[in-house]
Amino acid sequence: MKLLHGTTAMVTGSTRGIGLAIATEFAKNGATVILHGSKKSRYGLDALNMVKKYSPASSICFFDVANRKDVARECGRILRQHPKIDILVNNAGILASALLTSMTYTQWDRVIKTNLYGVFFVTKAVLPAMISHKYGRIINMSSIAATLGDWGMTNYGASKAGILGFTKSLSKEVARYTITVNAICPGLVDTGIMDNVSAEYVSKMLAKIPLRRKASAAEVAQLITFIASAKASYITGEAIHINGGWV
Repeated sequence: MKLLHGTTAMVTGSTRGIGLAIATEFAKNGATVILHGSKKSRYGLDALNMVKKYSPASSICFFDVANRKDVARECGRILRQHPKIDILVNNAGILASALLTSMTYTQWDRVIKTNLYGVFFVTKAVLPAMISHKYGRIINMSSIAATLGDWGMTNYGASKAGILGFTKSLSKEVARYTITVNAICPGLVDTGIMDNVSAEYVSKMLAKIPLRRKASAAEVAQLITFIASAKASYITGEAIHINGGWV
């Protein structure tokens, strides 16, 4: 039997990159997937068509994870269609790199609201249904930036470190309902989020990684698929690193 047979999973930020890799891997492993994008685009339709090859009942929704009212409205609609969401992956996130001395308040706010508030808003909207069914897997995408930090990433690092604290605390609150909560901390991954980072900077980061390469999005997705499965029932409250030995 496939790892996620018969489950329903919601993956935020899943029209491209790691999110799409997660959604696709979930579908291959038997889940019905609810994809998510911040707004309607060709990426969303292309992503849905890809996932539907493996899971025809999958669907897509669009809302801004940083907007509390949008999240509540759309998640309410989704829960009326799918009263049982077994797996939630909070993957939606953005970068807005700048040194603190030149970082604007808008750059700070956008990253914190999307990366951290978004996790809070979506989890709060979906969690009651998990509690009602006494089962769930919540997986929050953090980053190596949460523990190592780096130049130009005070906003991003703070948001991802906040996710670690959120994960640890929530895991204790919901364990009695057979709900696990874990964070995934990728290192350098070969996705579009690094497109605006200079080649020189990427080379410097690769030099710090013992395996001397980026992770593929598929490698991250395969790890998350295991954590989302029944086989990972005793893993909760953890920050799981996948970084090629970068410490």
